[in-house]
Amino acid sequence: MKKILFVCVENAGRSQMAEAFFRKYLPSGYEPISAGTKPALNVNPTVVQAMKEVGIDIDGNSPQNISQQMVEESEIAVNMGCMDKESCPALFLKGVKDWQIQDPKGKTIEEVREIRDQIKQKVKEFIRAITQGG
Repeated sequence: MKKILFVCVENAGRSQMAEAFFRKYLPSGYEPISAGTKPALNVNPTVVQAMKEVGIDIDGNSPQNISQQMVEESEIAVNMGCMDKESCPALFLKGVKDWQIQDPKGKTIEEVREIRDQIKQKVKEFIRAITQGG
């Protein structure tokens, strides 16, 4: 099983959405996980709402702290982008892909929908690339 690690600072929005979309379109032989360098207490409620609108329920998810084991076991790590440079996961990971996606924290539902759709597109492109050897 190849593990794909999606990371952001709080693991409350972008990385949760990326993990959920990866699960939805899951290619065989892969397992997604998401984590953060400074996890929030809960998943962003606006993110939960935006994902429910596309039929994905992440309400029961809990942000988690990135561990050395997660890093070592992951085949590929994807950083969602950084709002907090000092806690940026890309600083701690080698060979990380960085998607530079805006943080949904404090954004309106309309803005979060745009971020959600951007993540969905990125995940689909990413799956196409890894399953076709690109």
